[in-house]
Amino acid sequence: MSRYRINGGRRLSGRVTISGSKNAALGVLAAAMAVDGPSVIENVPRVSDIDILLDIFALLGAKVEWQSHDTVRIDPTTVSNHEAMMEEVHQLRGSYYLLGAFLGRFGRVRQLLPGGCDFGSRPIDLHLKGFAALGASEQQISDGVIDLQCPQRLKGASIFLNVVSVGATINIMLAAVHAEGVTVIDNAAKEPHIVDVANFLNAMGAEVRGAGTDVIKITGRPVLPANKTYAIIPDQIEAGTFMMMAPLTRGDITVENLIPTHMEPLSNKLIDMGCLVEEGDDSIRVALMEHDKLTATTFRTMPYPGYPTDLQPQTVALLCAAEGSGRVIENVWENRFQYIDDLKLMGANIMTSGRLAIIQGGLRLQGAKVPCRDLRAGAAMVMAALAAEGETIVEGIETIQRGYENFVPKLRGLGAEIEEIEA
Repeated sequence: MSRYRINGGRRLSGRVTISGSKNAALGVLAAAMAVDGPSVIENVPRVSDIDILLDIFALLGAKVEWQSHDTVRIDPTTVSNHEAMMEEVHQLRGSYYLLGAFLGRFGRVRQLLPGGCDFGSRPIDLHLKGFAALGASEQQISDGVIDLQCPQRLKGASIFLNVVSVGATINIMLAAVHAEGVTVIDNAAKEPHIVDVANFLNAMGAEVRGAGTDVIKITGRPVLPANKTYAIIPDQIEAGTFMMMAPLTRGDITVENLIPTHMEPLSNKLIDMGCLVEEGDDSIRVALMEHDKLTATTFRTMPYPGYPTDLQPQTVALLCAAEGSGRVIENVWENRFQYIDDLKLMGANIMTSGRLAIIQGGLRLQGAKVPCRDLRAGAAMVMAALAAEGETIVEGIETIQRGYENFVPKLRGLGAEIEEIEA
């Protein structure tokens, strides 16, 4: 098991380039398995979650070829097996997108239950409700295996999601692009990676309208010819993580290759806290000037366009450096404060009650040995270490490497003193 050794207290400054969106890539790559021809996908982040998903594709018989560092060609036409029963399926949550992709393409899918970060119950009941509405009436879950069958071709339907769900929205889209007729998803998720998956499908010959709103309409097509090239959007969460490192270390960082409108929930909060925020066409500069104060405020996580839950742990780390009492209200997952005890080991003053965390900031954190409890909590541990006095050891960094490409080189480029060491 590898770990990071970080000497904190250094001011970070400079420019950092954001990689492609991990969350979008998981959906787009799965969509590439739903179409009827090869596709070339650019700006793919080289993180372990993506490597695992592509390994699954190859094990299923797809032709997967890296054409450059961030460009992969996927040809699903050699896949005839609708069963994803390999152990790799357990290793990431995004493997469940194969349910929709294969159900639409083959009318049947059998696969192991997916894995992923453990910060609360994440059932797939909304996915199954959508599949049933499309005609997959034969559903069985037993011994960790999902088996779905549609006796005839899937047919378009009106589907209302009683809870906004990114995963269910994407999975239903992947199944519906091959269904007969029109499918309407009401109360759909609006996240940028929903739009990215829809744009990819449209580029491959599908007809998906309304992505980015709460009503998505899909007109099914029997064949999606594909044979096109598509580029993944930049990673909103990676961008937000680096944006927060500037005020955390009283630094000055320009984050490049992002979409500024995707960052507005965070940018507005950083301005409220006293930061300088300057937007370019595809960049944002964040700085805390020499005599400025970082002031605590309240954050509430919500589905997009609200504040992202995937930035919540990093936000708590930032509030540890702010003057006053900050509050974070977690409205998406019920158990995403597990990492807070680790911040307390570093001297943080944080109280929690249910979905509320109250952070008394202004205290200098101290180096310690801390774990990575999940992907974003791991990033928060690194952020806390960068601001802390002395040396911090962050253990279990394989979790961080699931979603952050070239994390150490990017941090070093900003002036961080960090190295990866073997346990």
